[in-house]
Amino acid sequence: MPNPAKNEDLHGNVPDKSAVALLIVDMINDLEFPGGDRLYEQMMPVARCIDDLRRRARRLRIPTVYVNDNFGRWQSDLRALLTHCLEDDVRGRSMVELIAPEDDDYFVLKPKHSGFYSTTLETLLSYLQARTLIITGIAGNSCVLFTASDAFLRDYYLMVPSDCTASIDPEDNAYALKQMREVLDADTRPSTDLDLESLRAHGRPV
Repeated sequence: MPNPAKNEDLHGNVPDKSAVALLIVDMINDLEFPGGDRLYEQMMPVARCIDDLRRRARRLRIPTVYVNDNFGRWQSDLRALLTHCLEDDVRGRSMVELIAPEDDDYFVLKPKHSGFYSTTLETLLSYLQARTLIITGIAGNSCVLFTASDAFLRDYYLMVPSDCTASIDPEDNAYALKQMREVLDADTRPSTDLDLESLRAHGRPV
């Protein structure tokens, strides 16, 4: 029988315990890149769906983890990214205003596409005792897909709500959702159809 973890709550810094966690991928984003204008056209409806989902999750004490790119700047952190997106004249400002994290949300900075690659995400999820991940954000055919793939390899149950992700090309997004549904066994029903209370109670889709 394995021994219990020496520090079961990361020295008190992870008070939550939940079999389900909500991941928000790359939404702290200025959208100032080639194709960002096309992505922006889709993002406000997606951001509203994610915002509604995280509010529902918060009421049930399901933790939210922001998994965000460092945009090639290793000195970046949450405060710097938020300041840039909220105070500078950038395309993604209204989206970030809607989706900005609360003080007690979690934040993981990633250097590449997957939220698991060279990050603390797996350690954090282990301390949270999460087994089901609800993955949202951008882009569906890139960072969301790579994060979902790595989560699948780690035997998490996956939910990727179809109304909570977007890609520059909507057809690419639809294909990515199809691949996640058929190859990664992800549940891609819309966020409005998710029974979070049941997920919280059972720890996995039923």
